[in-house]
Amino acid sequence: MLTRLSRFGPTVPRLLSCPPTRFVSQSKPTGAAGSTAVTELHPAAEQAGHGEVSPYVKNPDYHGFSSDPVVDEWNMRVGFFFGISVALVIGGTFIHYLPDHGMRQWARREAERLIKQREEEGLPLIDENYYDTNNIVLTPAGEE
Repeated sequence: MLTRLSRFGPTVPRLLSCPPTRFVSQSKPTGAAGSTAVTELHPAAEQAGHGEVSPYVKNPDYHGFSSDPVVDEWNMRVGFFFGISVALVIGGTFIHYLPDHGMRQWARREAERLIKQREEEGLPLIDENYYDTNNIVLTPAGEE
């Protein structure tokens, strides 16, 4: 696999340094689109005039919140504080202290309490007849 990739080694820098190219569609025109569609890989840069300047040129530390650098930094800090500190820490604490779902912890404590009680009284943990046979009502064998 590495030998195949090594073949492309000298061509990679040349591919990255190519000027923007234009692509012309060679497909058959459909409907009202009778002319050939011309698209550019990169938008053309305006050389003269007062074109739009990228916010990254004005502020290299641009975070995307505001065009003003001071407001942008404060909005970023507030956003990350509430997004990470408050949401994760307080949200995690809230979920941790939710009540026992399905009463699983209560059921385990109750079972441990009953086991201790039966061991102290010298009884087996589970009787041979789990249900009291005197209270079970069975239908006669002839009836169904």
